[in-house]
Amino acid sequence: MRALVIHAAQDLRLEPRPPEDLGAGQLRLRLATGGICGSDLHYFNHGGFGAVRLKEPMILGHEVSAHVVELGAGVTGFVPGQLVAVSPSRPCGTCRDCREGLANQCLNMRFYGSAMPFPHIQGAFREDLIADATQCVDATGLTPAQAAMAEPLAVTLHATGRAGPMMGKRVLVTGCGPIGMLSILCARRAGAAEIVATDLSDFTLDMARACGADRVINMARTPDALNAYAADKGYFDVLYECTGAVQALSAGISALRPRGVILQLGLGGDMALPMMAITAKELDLRGSFRFHDEFAVGVDLMRKGLIDVTPLITHTLPLARAQEAFGLASDRGQAMKVHISFAEG
Repeated sequence: MRALVIHAAQDLRLEPRPPEDLGAGQLRLRLATGGICGSDLHYFNHGGFGAVRLKEPMILGHEVSAHVVELGAGVTGFVPGQLVAVSPSRPCGTCRDCREGLANQCLNMRFYGSAMPFPHIQGAFREDLIADATQCVDATGLTPAQAAMAEPLAVTLHATGRAGPMMGKRVLVTGCGPIGMLSILCARRAGAAEIVATDLSDFTLDMARACGADRVINMARTPDALNAYAADKGYFDVLYECTGAVQALSAGISALRPRGVILQLGLGGDMALPMMAITAKELDLRGSFRFHDEFAVGVDLMRKGLIDVTPLITHTLPLARAQEAFGLASDRGQAMKVHISFAEG
């Protein structure tokens, strides 16, 4: 079988890899669709992000859907040909954090396509994938492309849960990439009364409006546009910060009202924080990292038609054009979520 392997920045190769053995409690899967994530792009464009660097070749990918090929011993509830969404989250279940219900903080996490540990955790962009049955969620009724969106949707569902009650809240979303778009969808589903979104691109802002934002602001053209929301100690109750850029965070903090909640999703490295404003306005700064139980919740919401991720999927390319797909995904002027179809070779 073939796999997409990153060797260094801009060095992506489609390589043969031997299939793995099927064990008890596992499924053999034929990959259907893989979504290119921001972390995949960091490895592709820069060889890593922050202090995380590639130290050996690594299979990329963690946003995937697949069809069941074979069931391992002891597995029930699946049939060959069934479409499943595959969670990349594989906590150990036995460490301190897992035992305390913090599976996303697992001390021994095996998350597909991560160079954080060494040896690296190999990813899921491979034609033949062995996965634990517990990772797989029935996606019957969805398209493979929709099912592959379960992972980024779970990220924003986890963040929305971290925010607390959302009913009637005024929400600011900074950064309108896929995570920002999904944050808009989740906040609206959770009951947000008003959503304002900011970005630097008209293309992404047009999509944000289509996803339900009440107002969109191009910060490249009107960098001071949020100042109006800073009057009387601020306006918004919740900030989804999806850029990882200190400028966006600082502007968002100025626009938050006292005791507002900052959800930091963007991973841009360490940032200098305006601590005086955070302290004086009694703001809650809440990190949001990955997910666990929210993965199955996201699949269920999509299957019920309560969240529609389809408009975010702007491009789908065959596996043979993976290099082109990664280049396209890096261009926020024309692409939102780029998928690779493993069914098309």
